[in-house]
Formats: sequence, C-alpha cells, structure tokens
Amino acid sequence: TKANYYAKYGLDKPLVEQYLIYIKNMLQGDLGESLLYPGRSVSATISATSPVSGLVGGIALVIGLLIGVCLGIIAALKKNQWPDYVVMVIAIMGITIPVFVLVSLMQYFFSIKLGWLPSSGWGEPKHLIMPVIVLSFSTIATYARYIKSSMLDVLDQDYILTARSKGLSEPKIVWSHIMRNSFIPIVTRLPVSMATCITGSFIIEKIFSIPGIAAYYIEAVSANDLSIVLGETVFIAALFIVVVFLTDILYTVVDPRIRIQGGKR
Repeated sequence: TKANYYAKYGLDKPLVEQYLIYIKNMLQGDLGESLLYPGRSVSATISATSPVSGLVGGIALVIGLLIGVCLGIIAALKKNQWPDYVVMVIAIMGITIPVFVLVSLMQYFFSIKLGWLPSSGWGEPKHLIMPVIVLSFSTIATYARYIKSSMLDVLDQDYILTARSKGLSEPKIVWSHIMRNSFIPIVTRLPVSMATCITGSFIIEKIFSIPGIAAYYIEAVSANDLSIVLGETVFIAALFIVVVFLTDILYTVVDPRIRIQGGKR
C-alpha cells in the first residue's frame, strides 16, 4: 500500500526529480491532488474557494477604502479639531482590537441578544454582513491613518501655498493638488489589501464558517494535507506578484512623474 501510494504521488523518486515534476505540472496549471481526499485536485479546490474569499474580501476592501479615505480627508482638513479626534479614536480601535474579540462581540449582540443576523453560515446575503464589517474595520483604520498623514505632508508643500496665492478655490486645491499627491501611500498599501481580499482572512472564515480558501488552508494544515498547503501557498504568492506588478502600473496613473519616458525615469 505504501509503495503504491508513493508511486501515485511520485514520492518514490529523487527529491530533485520530484521538484522538477512539480514545477512542470504547475506551469501547466496542475497543482497536484489532495492527499486527504484522493481525487480532489488542488486547482479545483482553489477555483471553488477563491471566489468566495474574493467576494467577502472585495466588498470589505471597497467599503473600508472608501470610508477610510473619507475619514482621513476629514481628519487632515480638521486637524486638532473634534472630527480629527473622533477619526483617530476609530483608527486606534481598528488597529488595537483583535479580530476574534470584535467577532465575538458582534455575534453576541447581533446574533444572540438581538437576533438580527446569523452567527455563521453561507449562502444568503445576510451571511455577508458581519464578516464584511469585521474585515472592513481594520481597513478603515489603516487607510484613515495613511491618508491623513499623507495629506498633512502635502499640505506643507510649497506648491500648495503657490496654488492658494494664485486664487484657486479650496475644493479645487484639495481635489487637483492635495488628493492626487496624497494617494501614493494608498497605492503602496493596495497590493497587500487586494491579495488579502482573494485569500481571505483565516480567522474570519473559520469563525463564520465561510467556505473560502483560508478555511480550506487551515483544514489542510491541521490534517497534514501538504498538497493543498503547497498549492494554495503557490497560488497566494503568484497572486501577490501579479498585484504588485499591477500596482507599479497604477503608480504612473496616480503620479505622472513616475512614468518612463525615452527609456529614462
């Protein structure tokens, strides 16, 4: 039985040959077969679970990014005023409160006490509400801090003073000069956030019983299903590389000074 098992998965071959075979199959889109569930391919598992993680994470990212940027703008324009203090309190809470604590509190109040939302599950729109809120909370906090810090730095630049001296209106200055130059840190942070969207949150998917890629990853680690673990790790790494490449292109849209002209920067 052991010999047949090793022969089926190529484990009876030298380590270098195993590696070359895996790379060859990977380039053809074949990431192997689950050791725990024979017949279930790793590629099929990723194809079935990544859209679920992408849906939850994508909605959370869009909401978190929009709210976070708006709060950051308010905090920067109202520096050392009560709106700034409120935004910073939200940001500190979003960074310091552990995810599992926030999840537990939401499940207790909205599911047990009020009975408004299901504590876990998947398949209906209401199952998205709490996971999205929890995932977007830290995103709101992160981008609010980033955009505030970046805008305050831009506000101190000489070209902002020049724009005001020319008589440009404040909304025009904020939109045309401050906002565009303040988005560089946001673009820098996007690769991690976008990759997280697809790969999901391990804690969130496990607690809310969401059949996403992170939930299967945890199951594979617990069961020593190395094919799934390796395949999903390769997928996440490849996804991150692609997102970083797209982000480099996005830099040229946000900041034209980064564009390559005539082979020189």
